[in-house]
Amino acid sequence: MKRNFIFVLALSLTLGLLSGCATRKVERVDTTESIDLSGRWNDTDSRLVAEEMVNQVLGGAWIDNHQKESDGKKPVVVVGLVYNKSHEHINAETFVKDVERAFINSGRVRLVQAGDKREELRRERASQQELASMETAKSWGKELGADFMLNGDINSIVDTYKKERVNFYKINMELSNLESNEIVWIGDKEIKKYINK
Repeated sequence: MKRNFIFVLALSLTLGLLSGCATRKVERVDTTESIDLSGRWNDTDSRLVAEEMVNQVLGGAWIDNHQKESDGKKPVVVVGLVYNKSHEHINAETFVKDVERAFINSGRVRLVQAGDKREELRRERASQQELASMETAKSWGKELGADFMLNGDINSIVDTYKKERVNFYKINMELSNLESNEIVWIGDKEIKKYINK
């Protein structure tokens, strides 16, 4: 009896695994295709935010104002932190990189490294002082100082009733003059999703 039970249990598990594998299908799709399975923040939201922030920040008067005050020099920008204050885990790095890429590709601003990557560059420069030849070691004190810093935050509001849910996201970005602390540009993007379970 016990042997029959174990056999039936093993057979049930095997059939369950086989039937589960048979119904699953994975296919490659275009990375720009909008697919929203859960109603949570996803790659489409990240792309939309990046596009909107880039359009807003590069269209702001701050670039022209800086060039008038600095004999036509391009502003130097560092992208700081984007704080996630939303109800879910959001990796802001995806749209931050899109914003950085757009800054560089626009040709209107110069971009310098921030945070951990800047520290990694400094460690490499320190290592070169000891290990590289004097002719090729990079000097200290020649970093390009940023004129402006871009920071932001992601906020969300969730409204639920029975089987319905609305996820609202608001992304705020601010560009500040590093010398004066003056805020020279503010942009935002809102995303609202209705989910009916």
